[in-house]
Order: sequence, then structure tokens, then C-alpha cells
Amino acid sequence: MFRLTPNQQPSPPDGGGLRLPPPLPRHLPPSRPPGVPPPLPVRPPKLPTLLFATIRESAEAAAEALRVKRAERLLNEEELERFRNLIVFARTTVESRFQGRHKSPDLGGGGEFSEFVPYEPGHPLAALDWHVYARSRKLVIRRYLQETDMAVHLVVDASGSMAYQGGKREVKGHRAARIAAALAFLMLKQGDKASLTLVADRVLEHLPPGGTRRHLQAMLRALVRPAHEAGGRTNLPAAIGECQRLLKRRGRLVILSDFLGHRPTEILDSLSPFLHRRFEILLMQLTDPDEMTLPDAPLARFVDLETGEAIEVEPAEIRADYEARMRARAAEFADSGARHRLDFTALDTASPYRDAIEAYLGFRHKSI
Repeated sequence: MFRLTPNQQPSPPDGGGLRLPPPLPRHLPPSRPPGVPPPLPVRPPKLPTLLFATIRESAEAAAEALRVKRAERLLNEEELERFRNLIVFARTTVESRFQGRHKSPDLGGGGEFSEFVPYEPGHPLAALDWHVYARSRKLVIRRYLQETDMAVHLVVDASGSMAYQGGKREVKGHRAARIAAALAFLMLKQGDKASLTLVADRVLEHLPPGGTRRHLQAMLRALVRPAHEAGGRTNLPAAIGECQRLLKRRGRLVILSDFLGHRPTEILDSLSPFLHRRFEILLMQLTDPDEMTLPDAPLARFVDLETGEAIEVEPAEIRADYEARMRARAAEFADSGARHRLDFTALDTASPYRDAIEAYLGFRHKSI
């Protein structure tokens, strides 16, 4: 047994000549005087405010440039030229105070005579029919059908379910955005006005009716959201309820959605105030073929695009019941829509988007 003293090398017990190297010196942190705080850690220098603002502006400019580029791709004006003459000759009775191409039931002395209405305080005295008063002592006013413009209100679903893409087909939200862009372009080309409302579980964005090229560009930029940024939960009946205070001018209401997540009766009941105000309504249901059937796979995992909830099933076991339910749902929309005096058309992303334009033209033909 032997003991080591500081700086003493251990030696083997037998006193041999083997020696170990000296120990390395111990590096201790320098002692600080009492009361002196430790030094602060070294941090990278802050960017100058001007440089940071420049970086942020560059990022925002790049994002805006991407949005403008995506917006331009939503509309192919040359492709829509074949529809211009068809849509211009449509005539209908609408409500407006501007001169245009369609008939409006306004009071006045011009246009085609429509009916007599009782005089009420506030009506212009110049519109009184004094000949009728001389015969019957009743104050009545002539109502005329005047040529005026029309408002088309486009409501586009931008919820998470519209982000679905089956195979190499078009994303549902992108198809809805292209259809809305095409309808807005055709309306503005013939001198009418169009509004745009993006909805999910509430109203996300609203552009009031307009008829200028700048308004069309603003609509295209807004449509980038459902085309490329669809997300969030859906509550279409609640969102339609919010639209009542935004869509003040009577006209045509076109809703583009997959109409999933709620029963048809709930959606149709939410449209009752618009029907009471004599809006003409067209529902365009956009689905992917995958949503009308189930994939041919032994086991599949389905994920809810709005909630993230997932479920694993064997498609073969539920395919027949699922497809029957989807067909019944579409039939209920069509039958209930007919009872509610509105039109319903089913579209899928596998067919050309021009089918939606032709469906709209057929809807207008019924309304003339």
C-alpha cells in the first residue's frame, strides 16, 4: 500500500522503471471578486431597423407577386369568348337603379308598362295616373319595366374540404375559383355587376358588387384563397345567414361548394330569407369522383381535412352503403331545391369546368 502526494507520480510496487506521464494542469475559471456579476453571454448584433424593414417588404412583395401570378392563371379570357354572345342576349327582371341591359320593376314613365300600384306617401307625385283618379277617385301609380343592369352574387366555399384533390385532377377549391372567375368576367363584360363572398364557418371576405376591370382584378386576387389556401371548418348555414346583411341588392345568388358537413334541409332553410326577397338561386355542388365512391383498396385511412380526425376502414365492407347515401344526398338537394324554387346542379372535377358555365346559362334560360 502506498500514498500519492501532490505532483508525485505513482510507481509500481516492485520499484520498476515504468513511469506515467505527468498529469495535465487543471484549468479553473478565473475567480471573480465578490459582488461582481458574471459577464453577459455574447449575442449576435441586431439588424438595423431599416434593413429588417427591407427584408420584410421584400418578403411581402414576393408573396404579393405570387398571389398576382396565381390570380392571373384563374381566368382564361380567350377560352370564354364562345360564351359572350350567348349570355348577353339573356333578359330577366331585376332590381337596380342604374341603366343597363335587363328589365327592372321600377316606378317611372319610361319603358314597358307593368301594373298599377296604390299610391303611398313618399312616391313621386309625377308618377300619379290622373286619368285613373278622374274615373275612380283612386290614387295609383304606373309601374314600368325599365332596362337596367343586374347583380350576380358569387358565394365560394373556402373551407378545408375544398382542398381535396383526387389523383391528378384539379383541386376542388381551384375549380370553384375558376368557375367564379369565369362568371364574374362574363357578367362584367356585358355591363352587369358581380359581388364575391368567401365563406367557411363564417364570412371570410366580401367584395360588394362592382363592374369595373379593377373590381375584376380584386375578385381574382381574393379567389386565390379558395384555390390555394382553403382551410378551416365549415358551417355553410351560419355563413349564409351572415350574407343576408351583405347582399342587399336583389339579383342572382350562385353558391359554389361541396355542401358537405350539413344536411340539405339545413342549407336550404338558411336560403329562405333570400327566396323571400325574390333572389334567383343556383347551387353548384363541386365534388371529386373519389368522394362519390370509395377507392379499390383492401384497407384505407381517411383523414378529415377540417378537423384532422382519421379512421381506418375496409372500403369493400361499406362501399355499397356509402355510395347509396351519396346518391340520396344529391337527389335530396335536387328535389328539395325544386320545392324551394331554386336550381341545383352537380359537377365534378373530372369534367371540363365549362360545364359549369353551360349550367349557369341553362339556369338563366329558365329565369327569362
